This record gives sequence, C-alpha cells and structure tokens, in this order.
Amino acid sequence: MSKKGLTYADAGVDIDKANRFVDKIKKLVAKTPRTGVLGDIGGFGGLYSPNFTNMEKPVLVSSTDGVGTKLKIAHMTGIHNTIGIDLVAMCVNDIIVQGAKPLFFLDYFSVGKLDPEVAVSVVEGVAAGCCEGECSLIGGETAEMPGIYNAGEYDLAGFAVGIVDDDKIVDGSEIRGGHKVVGIASSGIHSNGYSLVRKICFDVLKLKPEDYVEELGCTIGEELLKPTKIYVKTIMPLIRELKIHGLSHITGGGFEDNISRILPNACKVILDKDSWDRQPIFHFLQKAGKVEEMEMLKTFNCGIGMVVIVPEKYAQDIVDRIGATNEKAFIIGDVAGREGNEAQVEWKK
Repeated sequence: MSKKGLTYADAGVDIDKANRFVDKIKKLVAKTPRTGVLGDIGGFGGLYSPNFTNMEKPVLVSSTDGVGTKLKIAHMTGIHNTIGIDLVAMCVNDIIVQGAKPLFFLDYFSVGKLDPEVAVSVVEGVAAGCCEGECSLIGGETAEMPGIYNAGEYDLAGFAVGIVDDDKIVDGSEIRGGHKVVGIASSGIHSNGYSLVRKICFDVLKLKPEDYVEELGCTIGEELLKPTKIYVKTIMPLIRELKIHGLSHITGGGFEDNISRILPNACKVILDKDSWDRQPIFHFLQKAGKVEEMEMLKTFNCGIGMVVIVPEKYAQDIVDRIGATNEKAFIIGDVAGREGNEAQVEWKK
C-alpha cells in the first residue's frame, strides 16, 4: 500500500494558514484611512482612486524601504507590534520631504515558517503607522520561505505612494544663503545605525534586552524598540501654510549625507550641534562605545529626525507652531554660500 503523497505543507508552506492570516488582518486594514480605496485586501492588486481635485498637474511620489537590523531587536525581545510603525515611517517620511501627501501603503512580510500570532502583531504596527501617516493600507504579500530564515525570524519591506501638484514639489532648488535650518526632534534612534547599536549594547556591554538601564529609565530592549516618529501630521500643515524650501529626513548617513541631497551646489549649511537636546540614548551609546562625535553625527539622527529649510522670517514661527503641538523643534543652523570643493554640511566650531 503506497504512502500518502507529499503536500506543500509537508515542505513547510501552509497556504491554508496564510489564508487564515489574511482573514485575521482584514479588521486591522479596515481601521486605516479608506478614502479612495476600492475593494478589500486579498485580490491580486490593491485598488485606489486618487482625488485630483484642485491639482493642475498631479505627480505621484513613491518610496520603498525596510527597517534594517532593528528587526533583530524585535526577534530578541519577542515584541513585534511596533516594528510595523517603523516600516511605515521609513517610507512615508521619505515621501513628505518632497511635499507629497501619502496615499497608500503595501507591506512585504517574509518568514521561514508563518506564526500567525507574530504576523498579526506585525501588521497591527503597520496599520497603526498607516493611521499616523494618514494613508491607506491596501494590500501586501506574506511569503513563507522555509530554509531562507532562521526559526522565529522574518523580514519586512514597505512600499508607499503619495501625491503632490507639480508646482508644489519641494526639491531644494529655492534654498539660498541666509535661510535657516530648523530641526524637528526625533523619538530616539529611529531605524538607522542598529548594527553599531547592537555591537555596543550586546557585544561590548553584554546587556540582555530585559536589562534595566537607569539613565534611560527603561529596559534596553524597550528603548531600542521605540518606534520611528512619523512626521506627516507635523509637516503637511507647514507645507500648506508656509513656504518650505527644503526638507530632509535624517536617516542612514546622518546629517551630512541626507541634508546634502537637497542642497543646490552653490549652498552649504553650517550646523550647531549644541543647539538642540539629545535624548539620553545617544549619550549612553557614545559613552559606552567610545564613539567619536563626528561618527555619531554621521551614523545616527542624534535627536533630530527631520530638517526644514526656510527663509529666516519663517524659522521661529515653525519652531513655535511645532512647540504648540507638544513636539520640539530647534533652529540648528544657517545656509551659506559654498565655494569650490567645500563640504555641503559643516559644523560650527
């Protein structure tokens, strides 16, 4: 008598389990903004009908990103309901710096063996991030790939699309000498520099995620999992009401790599690293890892997650507006003329 034939589930891929997972997350998806969304998740593609009212020449802006090795912290702690917020943040923050309003978001979740409880927890974070980013979660992909990932590990990627009228694109072309640089506070490390963070915390200091750190006021795992701040509700009103000439999301590469991306060749910025408050985690990492100051500033956001460049007359107004929403902003530098091969980001002596 022959044995029963092998199935896809025998090989490690359970399609029925994946389908049940989709059913579970439909309620989470329904909580995200639904204006413009056609249909429900589960189809071959997500449908979205954009509103072009009051736009003369609408331009779509897209971004894709992940959360890097911050995923390792989620795996170590078993806490998975915030990493999805990071995923949305890394994408929509890159869209708004070009003046675009986020419209919709899709996620890609890949895993060796699907654990529905973990997967739902991750999507809870994605849905929360979409609500904060004022965009719709319209679909995604769950890929079960045995043999690719270690037990209990998964990977994430996100994809966002936004819209802006052509004449309102923020591209930095109007930045001039005499403009001011305003920095908006971060919520912590965000999602960059975690390879160095993990080396300092777990290799050098030999900490465990559950270890309480007095100067941080929480466990190291809790600190490292603080979600990346989503700046949509902060930035979009400024774009509508004021003349914003440049926006930069401070991610991998720190201040130098990211601010230089939006500056005209004839301009540079001179930043004062003592002009804003840094969260305790940055002092902790710098001391524990004996990290040089310039290395800190080109690896981490060091307390500033978003930079706004405006004419001088608007700078204090922006600081005051943001302060009125219980967030922090600081005037952190000036724009000046650049000559020859001067660096585009300098630090005040």
